[in-house]
Amino acid sequence: MIIDLRSDTVTKPTKGMLNAMLKASVGDDVYKEDPTVNALEERIAEMFGKPKALFFPTGTMANQAAINLHTNPGEQVICDKYAHIYNYEGGGASFNSGVSCKLIDGHRGMFTAQEVIDNINPPEFYHSALTRLVEIENTTNKGGGACWDFSELEKIRKVCDANGLGFHLDGARIWNALVAKKETTKQYGNVFDTISVCLSKGLGCPIGSVLVGDEDIMQGAMRIRKIFGGGMRQVGYLAAAGIYALDHHVERLEEDHHKAKELAKVLNDATFVKKVEPVETNIVIFELQKDVDSEAFISKLDSKGVKLVGMGENKLRLVTHLDYTNKMHTYVLDLLSDF
Repeated sequence: MIIDLRSDTVTKPTKGMLNAMLKASVGDDVYKEDPTVNALEERIAEMFGKPKALFFPTGTMANQAAINLHTNPGEQVICDKYAHIYNYEGGGASFNSGVSCKLIDGHRGMFTAQEVIDNINPPEFYHSALTRLVEIENTTNKGGGACWDFSELEKIRKVCDANGLGFHLDGARIWNALVAKKETTKQYGNVFDTISVCLSKGLGCPIGSVLVGDEDIMQGAMRIRKIFGGGMRQVGYLAAAGIYALDHHVERLEEDHHKAKELAKVLNDATFVKKVEPVETNIVIFELQKDVDSEAFISKLDSKGVKLVGMGENKLRLVTHLDYTNKMHTYVLDLLSDF
């Protein structure tokens, strides 16, 4: 038995999802003639109260398209030092859009409206890049699955409005945040100009993200997706997985959150652990004691059939997901307790 807790991207489609994919009606999506893709886009756009949505093969491409739609070369994006667009998208912001990132030293990947104000470059000062976009990630990956305080997002929205800035949400794990905080998609649609929502993480799809946004900014989304190589043909088979996941895999995210909290409790009691980050959703980040070698620890767990990932600085990450069963969970809890 291999128990893969490296990420919630390792899941495989359920039987119900595969059935839905096999039965999907498809067409050529480049011509916008795939009825299943169109249905998924319309559904997610309506959920967030936005007029437009576009299906992308990856969350990275959806984020990069959003950055490109909001900015011009030479401009700047404000984001946290932990942001996925800065750390894990291959330098795409500079390569694809010619923009730089102004990094905020926030708390667990989150920052305040005042910190945004403090990091806006004066528009009249031509020596610095023109600030154009504020980007946040919810939940925060490197922040340990932390959820933003929605009232702070509303404050940041007001700052963006006052300074003519766009506001983009990297919603890689937005479904986890919505379930954990009992918030609604419409709330987020009211605050952000653009939102990328991932289907292949918490919801268990094999592929796919959707970018939603306001009419004016989404007008160029199809063109940017084409430039980035994201035009797809009979992709309704994949969109069908997304529709199935929305119907069956959202509410169950509470199970992943509960298991993550139980893992955190065991790790908090372990002598080999120095610190465990607070757990709100499905990500557990913990730091080993200085005398424990992280690579040796990962190797030891791997030999016991459990895979996890290193985050640097003796920190490790566990991520619970759809394929992490109750039987697996009991095994891992016992393994960590007796380690």
